[in-house]
Amino acid sequence: MEVDRGTVMAYRLAALGLAERGDDRPGDLPVLDLGLQEYTPGSTQVALAARTDAELTDDRLLTVWAARGAPHLHRRRDLPALVKALWPVTDADAATRIKSAQIPDAGRLGIRAFTVTAQAFREVVRSSMPRGEVSTQVSRLVPAELVYDCRACGARHIAGNVWQHSGLAGGIEVESRGREATLGPIRDAPPLPTENAGIATLITTYLRLLGPATPAEVGRYLGSSTAEMRKVWPADLAPVRVDGRQAWLPAGSLAALAAAERVPVVRLVPPMDPLLQARDRDLLVPERARQKEIWKLLGNPGALLLGGELAGVWRAKLAGRKRVDLTVTPFGTLTAKDRRAVERESAVVARARGVAEATVTFA
Repeated sequence: MEVDRGTVMAYRLAALGLAERGDDRPGDLPVLDLGLQEYTPGSTQVALAARTDAELTDDRLLTVWAARGAPHLHRRRDLPALVKALWPVTDADAATRIKSAQIPDAGRLGIRAFTVTAQAFREVVRSSMPRGEVSTQVSRLVPAELVYDCRACGARHIAGNVWQHSGLAGGIEVESRGREATLGPIRDAPPLPTENAGIATLITTYLRLLGPATPAEVGRYLGSSTAEMRKVWPADLAPVRVDGRQAWLPAGSLAALAAAERVPVVRLVPPMDPLLQARDRDLLVPERARQKEIWKLLGNPGALLLGGELAGVWRAKLAGRKRVDLTVTPFGTLTAKDRRAVERESAVVARARGVAEATVTFA
């Protein structure tokens, strides 16, 4: 099967729930199969509001450190399978995921680095605690290879990539972030894994929502390597050529890919929305200069989705408790109709941020 990038974009928008906003409760949205990364305050709520008109509060969801150790909103019922699927496949896989100049010798611990850190979390966190206090106590319980001298706080503590990669296995819920960040124990947390199970299902989920894709792209998404993903690559995938480039898709998704058609929707998706998590950025945004505007080293903006394409970026700033001010920077000239559509969509961002009004400035 051979398709072009336009067809792939249309397929992903539909698979991710962006082609049509429904009224499903957040926990019922298919995109939660992969999770929603919390990148900025309220970003997961904006991602949900881009997909549903339903009430955004859902007690079936919680935030945990998941893919790449980043905070993600997930269904509570999915955690027993997720913690096993995210567990390192091999010692080499573990070393790749936690590789850091801060802790150059950590890789030789392999999976043990995850195990001892997760065990330390379970020993330390028995109730809601400030994140800094958790870090201090966990740092005392792990091998020296996992800690480093932090110039910022003048203390010696565990590297952030290690403990966040190990947080879900350690039964940790991310209760709040920012200056007053707190962590707490997951209610009825799944047990600490002893080996990976379900990585093939996790790969298939990525491909179903963000495919067709390759082992290299899935590896980058998980913080692993191409070589490790090839070892566990599912055998029941269908090859698909995208503008001549070979990739893979679950066989059950081929019909949806073949039928995908561009839908002229307008959405303001938050930074690190699942749509922006796909690692084939040349497909998402062919112009390299535009890629640099969406994906930055620090402080990514949200993206304007217009007519089936990523057509600009946006940022938001709360103005008191009643208004959010949006600055939208399109990549090209917007028609008057497009501007009105963006202004209407800004009300969705306001709803997600819990304020009554939104203003839009076009930069």
